[in-house]
Amino acid sequence: VQLQASGGGSVQAGGSLRLSCAASGGALSSFVMGWFRQATGKEREFVAANRWNGDNTYYAGSVKGRFTMSRDNAKNTVYLEMNSLKPEDTAVYYCAAKLSYDALSDPSPYDYWGQGTQVTVSS
Repeated sequence: VQLQASGGGSVQAGGSLRLSCAASGGALSSFVMGWFRQATGKEREFVAANRWNGDNTYYAGSVKGRFTMSRDNAKNTVYLEMNSLKPEDTAVYYCAAKLSYDALSDPSPYDYWGQGTQVTVSS
């Protein structure tokens, strides 16, 4: 499956962005989907993930209450709605997919990755 992330940009602190991840070559309903981010000079970190039907979404503590992950399996697309953005949210954001429902926050088991989209939040 191929993943294409989009929707990044530059916003001021307190602003909002909505990221999209469109899949081709496979049905998203078969996959666990995750969002990760990587800031310059830092390791890739978990943001959010949910299972095949979109239930039971899990969030990193740093984004819980501000970010919302959703999916539209009919459109083969997952979304990450980001509100109340902070400068520390600045990073390249990646969507990823895997078949197994375990170790959601560990990037290693994810089999498929999008190319990343840059999010920059200024103070």
